[in-house]
Amino acid sequence: MLVESLNHHKMSGETESTVLGPFYIANAPKYENGANICLDGKGEPVWVHGRVLNAKGKPIAGAKLDVWQANEDGFYDVQQKGIQPDMNLRGVFASDKHGRYAFRSAYPRYYPIPFDGPVGGMLKALDRNPNRPAHLHFIVSAPGYETVVTHIFTPDCPWLKDDAVFGVKESLIADFKVVDDAKRAAELGMPNPFREVEWNVVLSKA
Repeated sequence: MLVESLNHHKMSGETESTVLGPFYIANAPKYENGANICLDGKGEPVWVHGRVLNAKGKPIAGAKLDVWQANEDGFYDVQQKGIQPDMNLRGVFASDKHGRYAFRSAYPRYYPIPFDGPVGGMLKALDRNPNRPAHLHFIVSAPGYETVVTHIFTPDCPWLKDDAVFGVKESLIADFKVVDDAKRAAELGMPNPFREVEWNVVLSKA
């Protein structure tokens, strides 16, 4: 995180970056906007949407958004082969001509990093917990812009101020609202009630 922060300092309000993490997989399935990436049906449903913009607030069309997260039980699909569906809670989306993107997922949950080896010994010696706060990963890229590797964090997670890898930044804590509106749920293809988060990504010029 120290190296990441020193090398990706933002100056003009662009979306801040954070660590990639060990559970990223290249070549996740490509989906149309509005698709559901939660293949195991677990967790509280959430509608994630927003826009990809430049530093002047202009939309960026055709930006690639690669997203992934852990499931309701706190595991990524690669940690539970044969239990979770392959490519569960992973997907690649593209922003439309207005810079908009949207997908259906599950409300992120916190989870412990593996701590049965040297990392566990280090955490114990430092009297630190092994938990990562609940988050959803993004890699967002577009021609002519710097790629950003980032998260959005849930605001109600008890581990926001004690992240095992120091990855939380204040600007990356999102507002996941509870929506109880049967009409809107039907329009979005969501069950009612559901969570909703609007998250705009601002990219830096390359």
